[in-house]
Amino acid sequence: MTPDLTIGVVGPHDLVERVMLMGHAAAPLPCRLVAAAYRDEQEAADKVTRLGAGVDACLFASPVPYDLARRSGVLTMPATYVQLGGAALIAALARAALDERIDPRRVSVDVLNRADVEEAYADLGLPSGDVHSRDEPGATGTITAFHERLARQGHTSGALTCLPAVADRLQTSGVAVVRIRPTSAAVRTALHTAALLGAHHRLEESQLTVVLVEVPTLREPVRRAAPRYWRDELRLSLHRLLVQEANRINASVTAVDDHSYMVTATRGSVATATEGFRVLPFAARVRDELGLAVEVGVGMGRTTHDAESHARAALARTQAGKQAQGFAVDREGRALIPAPRMPPQGGALKPKGVEVLSRLAAKLEGGDTVVDAENAGKMLGVTPRTARRLLRTLVDEGLAWPLPPNRTPQPGRPRQLYRLIVEKLSGR
Repeated sequence: MTPDLTIGVVGPHDLVERVMLMGHAAAPLPCRLVAAAYRDEQEAADKVTRLGAGVDACLFASPVPYDLARRSGVLTMPATYVQLGGAALIAALARAALDERIDPRRVSVDVLNRADVEEAYADLGLPSGDVHSRDEPGATGTITAFHERLARQGHTSGALTCLPAVADRLQTSGVAVVRIRPTSAAVRTALHTAALLGAHHRLEESQLTVVLVEVPTLREPVRRAAPRYWRDELRLSLHRLLVQEANRINASVTAVDDHSYMVTATRGSVATATEGFRVLPFAARVRDELGLAVEVGVGMGRTTHDAESHARAALARTQAGKQAQGFAVDREGRALIPAPRMPPQGGALKPKGVEVLSRLAAKLEGGDTVVDAENAGKMLGVTPRTARRLLRTLVDEGLAWPLPPNRTPQPGRPRQLYRLIVEKLSGR
């Protein structure tokens, strides 16, 4: 039996409680609801982050938290929100008509777009010329000030708001206010949509995915100076490493030939290992531990044959130097290009590779351009761990090249050597 879907419900406490109470009976599929209530809309992104990868879909109590979470870049799962236009707005207007202080023809409305407001008024046969609306996102104080200014200037008789925090502030300041609350039908529709989105997402995550890994070093002809046993040992080390990585994502590894391997997995597991298809799978660890550069292609499909064909197409793209355009191909044969990552706020600046290379080059002796983390650390006056990170930065920037591990009789991990490309300093 398929396990129940998990839907995260994000919104203010009263609306989240209402959705939770309606819950399972309103969804078309068996589902489990997880509450993520907040006091202020600005907490929406943090609530989604706390839900993590354990939910199949997110349901927001209104378009405001949904938009805030989307803008912050934390939505990694499908999401929808409860509609507050249409019947919800008409119900709010009906409640406003019962308030002697409010004339529904002279009010201010937030969050909803102008088209929704005019449509509701047209359905009621009311004029909307003196109705002021604001659909731009903003902080609670900014939206409260919008309503207060219009009321103070006599342009409106009251406010209709979708935000509970704004309603509280307006009541405190003496402005007549009515909250726009979702109707029961809107909640049921939103739950229905969230469940279907989650089910589709789960099917997509379980989609068959093939990862092809090729090693250019093993593909090249054997040089006389390179003993054959070194290549055999390298193949065994690479296969062992790939098996370890595959076990972490519940995948399997098969050797295709002397220089390539095929990893069979699911889309969801590969997406996790690649930060949403933003970084090549396995490449970083292979480079760090074995000093090898690998070429990778990821393909998806309805059958193993389709997935492998798409993986080969993606691999050809990688080998042609078009990795930035997408190293993964979906089951329709299209390059999968993920959304860019949000830049970290207040993060440290990336080390400047040229400066690091210059400092190392100044202390090299006898024209030797090969270093390891321990020697580089002594030259730079940092710990071997920091030096190892800086050397990887040089590799990423094309200023150094990792050499095959230096095998020694001593136990433990072999020393990783790097060849510094000091030639790139000339002309800079």
